[in-house]
Amino acid sequence: MYGKVKLNKRQIKEDKFTTFMLSTKQQVTDSWQYYVIGFVVIILVISAIVFFQDMQKTQSSDAANLYAKGIVEFRQSNYQNAVLNLQQVLDDYAGTESVELATYMLGKTNLRLRNYPEAIRFFEMYISKYSDDKLKTAASLAGIATAIENQGQLAEAAAKFAEATEAFPDGPLAADYHFSAMRDYLETGDIASAEIHFKSITENFPGSSLVARSTLLFAEKSKR
Repeated sequence: MYGKVKLNKRQIKEDKFTTFMLSTKQQVTDSWQYYVIGFVVIILVISAIVFFQDMQKTQSSDAANLYAKGIVEFRQSNYQNAVLNLQQVLDDYAGTESVELATYMLGKTNLRLRNYPEAIRFFEMYISKYSDDKLKTAASLAGIATAIENQGQLAEAAAKFAEATEAFPDGPLAADYHFSAMRDYLETGDIASAEIHFKSITENFPGSSLVARSTLLFAEKSKR
């Protein structure tokens, strides 16, 4: 009979290491297909992300170019062409930053075309989706007011101009909105409401050119 062989510490460590390596090799051999599949999946995911980001950049660029064309047409008073370009931004490039600007400009362009229902629709769409921009929100409310005013609904227009003043009280066009609200209130005989906006102009915008105009208009119309 052979006696038991006693292993020293080094041999024990080497034996454990050998066992570990053989076990690992066997696991890799048995599972190599899974590792390959996992690696391929990771590559595909990364490729998809890169492709999606590139596609987004391309869409944003195309949308911006189309919006720019619409603005050029608007400035050249080619309003129908402007509408076509701006509407295409909304139809084909949802999710891009240009959609917000195109929505607002569609309101302005339809207002120039005297297509008041469409102007109101796009201004209301802008307000409901992008109200964080106080300047354009106030301008959209004033655009709605102008469309209503041009359809002879002066009381409703005055109220909407008043909303525009509240949307951006310190805005660059606040005095104009106050003047428009005052004018329409005076035309409907609502002197008390007109006076509120008259005082806002004279007290809050002392350097405005509208002070003299509003003073003359209020003096004339409030005596009726």
